[in-house]
Amino acid sequence: MEIFGREYDAESERQKGVEEFYRLQHINQTYDFVKRMREEYGKLDKAEMGIWECCELLNELVDESDPDLDEPQIQHLLQSAETIRKDYPNEDWLHLTALIHDLGKILALPSFGELPQWAVVGDTFPLGCAFDESNVHHKYFKDNPDYKCPAYSTKNGIYTEGCGLDNIVMSWGHDDYMYMVAKANGTTLPSAGLFIIRYHSFYPLHKEGAYTHFMNEEDVENLKWLKIFNKYDLYSKSKVLVDVEKVKPYYVSLIEKYFPAKVRW
Repeated sequence: MEIFGREYDAESERQKGVEEFYRLQHINQTYDFVKRMREEYGKLDKAEMGIWECCELLNELVDESDPDLDEPQIQHLLQSAETIRKDYPNEDWLHLTALIHDLGKILALPSFGELPQWAVVGDTFPLGCAFDESNVHHKYFKDNPDYKCPAYSTKNGIYTEGCGLDNIVMSWGHDDYMYMVAKANGTTLPSAGLFIIRYHSFYPLHKEGAYTHFMNEEDVENLKWLKIFNKYDLYSKSKVLVDVEKVKPYYVSLIEKYFPAKVRW
């Protein structure tokens, strides 16, 4: 019983940590903050390296918002990618998307600004409109300066219905950063791949069905792929480790197909 008790305490401590993380995120992620981050990181002047090199760099990081992940990040990336590869063998773009979807987490490393965790990971949500009730730990939004701004307090806020998610300012983190990097470096991944990278943490949309009034037809099509991807992203955090050296040549060939050799970050 004692062992069980210790595990339970550790779990409850961890949950408290996750809640504190969301309190900070909900207070600090404002429309103006995101605009500043997009401008700063849109310069892509932090580093120049290949995609695989970045996968290896990511191993230095622990994600505090993820209650289940104790393995190195590259294991989670490869577990997702390998499981998808088995079920969708012909969609090589989806295998690569799985591998790279979390690379934006390098924002937490010193050479990329060492941003606090609340500006790197966690569920994402739109800014410039009302905070939907489906957002996790919604109560903390009341201390966000945007909460009291009349222009941002309606369902549509500064946007129009059906304007397309591409026109919505999302909270800043690894999703939007990696999307910016991929797009600016001329990736040839299809639009569904970029959509997955950009919105995989947008749980209010793909889990709760909130904010769908902003979607256009292309978003609706891409969301189908994101929902497929998300099953693997969530449930492939297995205890079976992938043999990195064995699968590396395959993923390097995909990187060469869809990305330049050197990428600006």
